Amino acid sequence: MADTTFTDANFDQDVLKSQMPVVVDFWAVWCAPCRIVSPIIEDLAKEYEGKVKVGKLNVDENQNMASKYGIMSIPTVMIFKKGEPVKTVIGAQGKDKYKKEIEEVLSS
Repeated sequence: MADTTFTDANFDQDVLKSQMPVVVDFWAVWCAPCRIVSPIIEDLAKEYEGKVKVGKLNVDENQNMASKYGIMSIPTVMIFKKGEPVKTVIGAQGKDKYKKEIEEVLSS
């Protein structure tokens, strides 16, 4: 679902313990490139519904998780599988780049 919001409070349950891969978009309201990536992330959530969980984590409101995963630049999109980060894409990218990374995770 495109409007999934991850937080410091639900990250462990919703991301790390997820049975399916999880795409986490680390973003902030003031970040212009994040606003460019946002509709792409929403499209991916619809496209991969039932195969991959997709959501966003506001780094200003959830600094514990941003710090834990070393988020220094946003947008950063991380893909988690079996509780571990397996892919990281930093900066605004095109939809094809994100799809390529998701497909690699799904096929591994």
